Order: sequence, then C-alpha cells, then structure tokens
Amino acid sequence: MTNRIKSLLDRTFDKEQAKFRRDVDWKPLLERFVAEGIGDEARARIGLEEMLKSERPEFMDGERIAFLRTVKQIPDLHTDAEMDARRAAGTAFGEKGVVFNLTADFAPTIRDGLGARLAEIDARLAELKGRQDGGSPSQGCSNWESRRLAGDDAESIEFLENARLSVEAVLGLVERYRAEAEKRGLADIAATLAHVPLNGARTFREALQSLRILHYAMWCEGEYHCGLGRIDQYLFPYYDADIKAGRLTDETALEELEEFFIACNRDSDLYIGVQQGDNGQSVMLGGVTRDGKPAFNDLSRLCLKACGELKLVDPKINLRVDKSTPLEIYELGTELTAKGIGFPQYANDDVVIPALERWGYETEDARDYSVAACWEFIVPGCGMDINNIDAVSFVGSLDAALRNLTQRRRDAEVSFEDVKAEFKTEVQRRADALVEKYRHVEILPGPFVSVISTDCIKKARDISKGAKYNNFGIHGTGIAVAVDSLASVRELVFEKKLVTLPELVSLLDSDFAGRDDVRAAAKAAPKMGNADARADDLAKWLIDFWGHAFDGKRNDRGGIFRPGTGSAMYYIWHTRDVPASADGRLKGEPLSANYAPSLDVPVKGPVSVVRSFTEPDLGQVCNGGPLTIEIHDSAFAMPDGVEKVAHLVKFFIERGGHQMQINTINRDTLLDAQAHPERHRHLIVRVWGWSGYFIELDKPYQDQIIKRVEL
Repeated sequence: MTNRIKSLLDRTFDKEQAKFRRDVDWKPLLERFVAEGIGDEARARIGLEEMLKSERPEFMDGERIAFLRTVKQIPDLHTDAEMDARRAAGTAFGEKGVVFNLTADFAPTIRDGLGARLAEIDARLAELKGRQDGGSPSQGCSNWESRRLAGDDAESIEFLENARLSVEAVLGLVERYRAEAEKRGLADIAATLAHVPLNGARTFREALQSLRILHYAMWCEGEYHCGLGRIDQYLFPYYDADIKAGRLTDETALEELEEFFIACNRDSDLYIGVQQGDNGQSVMLGGVTRDGKPAFNDLSRLCLKACGELKLVDPKINLRVDKSTPLEIYELGTELTAKGIGFPQYANDDVVIPALERWGYETEDARDYSVAACWEFIVPGCGMDINNIDAVSFVGSLDAALRNLTQRRRDAEVSFEDVKAEFKTEVQRRADALVEKYRHVEILPGPFVSVISTDCIKKARDISKGAKYNNFGIHGTGIAVAVDSLASVRELVFEKKLVTLPELVSLLDSDFAGRDDVRAAAKAAPKMGNADARADDLAKWLIDFWGHAFDGKRNDRGGIFRPGTGSAMYYIWHTRDVPASADGRLKGEPLSANYAPSLDVPVKGPVSVVRSFTEPDLGQVCNGGPLTIEIHDSAFAMPDGVEKVAHLVKFFIERGGHQMQINTINRDTLLDAQAHPERHRHLIVRVWGWSGYFIELDKPYQDQIIKRVEL
C-alpha cells in the first residue's frame, strides 16, 4: 500500500469527508410535487436534478478518483399519505417502493460514454415523435413496438425526455467538478472528467472514475442497495490494455483499484440499510463468462489483494467457484477470510447456473449472474427482480401447526406424520398469502438507472415497468430451528413420550417453566449440523417441499416466485412473533442467520456442518442464502490453516452447496468490543449477507454474533 493510499484510507475511515456535508431542506420540493400533482417519473427526474444542483464539488487531499456526497439527505419524492393511499387502494411496494437491490449494466456506458446514450435517446425520440406525426416505424422496430398505441408513444416520449434530462443533470455536475478541479490545480482529475463519463473510457483510471460517477448518481436518484456487479469482467479490458501498453504496472494498477475501493466507503454511512454497512455495495469475481469459459483473471486476483490490504467493509467481495476451480483460488479467498472481514462469500456455479436456467433465465444470462446486494442472485442490467420482497417463518409456521393440531384433534389421534403434514400445510398457506399480497407490485421510476440498464432506451420504457426478468424472491427463515424442533417433537412426544403435544405447546408459552427436564431433552434431541440422518432427513424433506411451494405461481409482471434459504434481518424480526420453540430455544432468542446451525447447538465440527447442510437439493432454493460458519481466528495461526479452510470450502462446493460465507472471529474480542468500543473501531464481522463494523451494530445483532461462537 502506497503512502498516498494509506493517507486516503485513514482519513476516509476517520470520516474526514464529513466536514464537507450539509443539510438541505427538501420539504418545499415535496410540497411542490403534491401541490402541482407532478407525476412519478417527473418527480424522479426533478429530484435528481435538484439533488445534483445542491451538490458542491469537493475533493479529498491526494485523491485522483473524485466525487463524494456533500448533501446528507436525498429528496423525498412522495409523502407518507400518498404512499399510504396507494397501499390502501391495493398496491403493494417492495420496501420503500423505489428501484433497489439491483445491479445496473455499467459496462456499455463505461465503454461508450453517456454521450452515446444521449444519441440513442435522441434517435428514439425522433422516431416516436415522427410516428405521432404520421410517420411509420423504422425497419428496426419489432412487431411489438410497431403495435404500440399513440398513448403508449406519449408515455414513451415522456420517459425518454425525463431520461435525457437526468443524464444532462449528471453531466452538469461532472462539468462543475471538472471546472473546480481545474481551478484548484488538480490537473489529473480535470483531465479525466473532461473525457468521462461523457465519452467512453480509454484507460483503467477513466473506467474507474466513470463507474464511480454512474454508481454515485444511482444513489442520488434514490436507488439503494446498488451492486457493482462483475467488475473483474467489465473493467478487465482497460486494466489489461494499460498493463500491456506499459501505462500501468501491477503496483500502480493496485493503487488505482484501492483508491476506487476507498471511494466506495466515502459516503456509505449515508446509505440506506437496516444497520450500518448493510448497503449492498457488492462485487462478484470469477465464475465463467457468458460463453462458459473460466472468468477468473488477473484483475480478479488484484481485487482480492486490494480488499485484503484495505480491510474495509466495502465493496463486499463475492467469489464464484465450481468443482473445477483450482485449490489455489480457494486459498486466495481463504487468505482474505483469515483477515477477519467476512469476505469472500462463495457462490457455486455448478448449482446456481442450472437453478437459474430451470427458473427460465437464458443460459448466457444465467452464466452472467451476480448478487443483488447481500446474496440474492440477479443478472446485471436485465434483472428487475425483487429478490427479498418478503419471508416465510418456518419457526412461526411450525408453532402455528402445533397449535392447530392441539385445537382440532385429540392427542391420541395425532401422529408425527400429522405434525409434518400440518407444518407443510401452514408453510404453503403462508406462501400462498404472500403470492396474493404481492400479486400487484408497483415500483417507482428511475429514469437515470434506466439509461444504464439493458434495452430501456430501445424499449422507451423505465426499468420500473419491468425488465427481461421480473421475479420475486421469498426468504425461508429459521430452517435449522424448524428442523431441530421437528426432531425434538418426534423424540419427546412420539418416541420417548416425555410430554403430550398439548403439554409441549403449553410449555412453549412459559419458556419450559417448571420442566427443565423437558428443555434439556429438547436440547439433546437430534440437531442439524452434526451429520445426523435423524435431523438431516427432515431438512431434505423441508427443502424439497419449500422448493416447490411456488410452482406455477406468477406475479403480474410475468415473473415467478423464487424460494431461498436466506434470512436477512428476519432472523431477529421473526422471533418477535413466536414463543419458545420445541428445540429448546427460549422466547426472544434469535434464530440462526441464513442457512446455518441453530444457536447454542454443539456441533462436531465444520465438516459435519457441511455434510448436514449439503444433504438437501439446494438447487431448488437458489434465491440465495448462504451456509454461515464461524471459525475461531486461532485456526489461521497454524501454518496449514489457510489450506485446511480452503479445503473445507472446496468440500462444500463439491457436495453441492449453493453459497457459503465464513466469519473469522474471537468471542473474547467481541465481548471486549462491546465493553470498550473505542478499542475496536476496525473490528469487522459478517452479519447476515454483508460485513459491518461490530461496534456500529445494534446490540441484538452484536449479541447474536457473539452467541454464534459460544460453543
């Protein structure tokens, strides 16, 4: 790491950039939107224009890649009353209702420049306006486009005009930055901004600067959890050309990449998230190309090195691997894991690509997958999937099933197969309810993000109206707790007959009060994570029916519902609605995050965990949701520590695991960080699908992470 990068790193971590920030009162703008009845698309464009006009060009000393936020808040485009009225009228929204959890198609605009996008917009506008005036569609139009009605043409024209003005707003801020850089004698920055992003990038630094601006503008427009996608693929041509031409060496290329990575952390504390660090700035490395060839390259390697040197929470590194991936690449990933930042997260091409194909993704698109934000799979540019639209609580479903049975049936008539059947029925009922809830979903427009998404200009249609893929993802939370609870019910009620089913339900309401023996027996029952077929067979059964819970169901955008094994924040939230569970978990205790053993479960070791959690067919539930494993940091103190952990990851991939993340942590360190946060400002932990600074997490999330490593 050069002295310049070390200085930028330290000052960015210390939030020196905050001195440039200020508050802006956006209330008058929102009042204007309401008073004038301005439409959604125009609001999005005007909001971006006003946001960028309010930004002031500022620079960190020593930087060469510019752009940082000086306005703390982006404008609200709709009042709560307006959104509530829409919901009351039957419209559902994903989270805030805007475009989110998406990766744009950055590559073409970095290559061609925003000037080329403006030319495409102008050509499409001329065609549509000519048609309104009585002209005929061009020969390049599809039959579908030729059949568009005049009213559709008017809507298309409105989109294109707003998109054009949005691009001009971005370029306006770029010009102000260029002029200010020139004024301050920052010749390198001024020269770069004089060319990009208006024109296509010619060098690695220009490509990085262009990407920084495009990504920055998305956040300013209101999109959030904006992924960066496969940067080692679309930035590689610029890196490779500079290396071959002698414009860069390995050392200077690393310096430029590290500066870009630092820039990703500059404004991240202003970004939307459940917790600090939950911002979706993820990148995907490796895998295969769109034509199926190995994609791991020298830039992939450089990204891992840059991340390891900087040890920052952004960007979050994901690494695609498969059975043919050399052990050396696993070891590179494991060396990063050893640094204790929760990176990389692994994705298995052998499982994910066929799963996406089965769900209707074209093969080339499936091969090009990335992650939307945390771990939900998405195809950059052409995916408007809402991959975390909601979740089904398996723990809540099992609790409801047990109560349903005790109310409807005499205890003597109930068998364990009845419990399983009732549980399956309740999960299906909840799944069907979510299908109905999200039958009609609206997404608020994003004219600028549409410009850098696939075919939106050609179709003259905002990406909020739909893209090539418009699927919804549903998390399945508490898988291990549900499996362990089922195993406990079978053993305590039907095999050992320690309690009746009604008695067990009553004990769940009282946290097993007065029956420590029952709770001890529940905790001693078979558990998922110990390669015990008595539990693992139940997991296979659960995953199998969960993988088919949405078969034949579609949303009104033509998309499907994708089940997954993730939890997101629901591993905390879903515990608010249920009492204790039959595995011995007490009320209020969190579930395991994502696809992982229940908390407090003594497991034989990581190999047994991998064996258990790869028994089910995970290709059925590939919305995402990694196996999360905690490894004590002492594992890497041994000379062969990296190699052993790399073999563990490879073992998981070879057994058909879909996704994996490893936390390298120390319980004593975490406890000390809770007591003395000032001593641990740089301590990073993996939370659910992202990494964050431990001391910035709310206590329930800290406690859950500590609990993961207590045994």
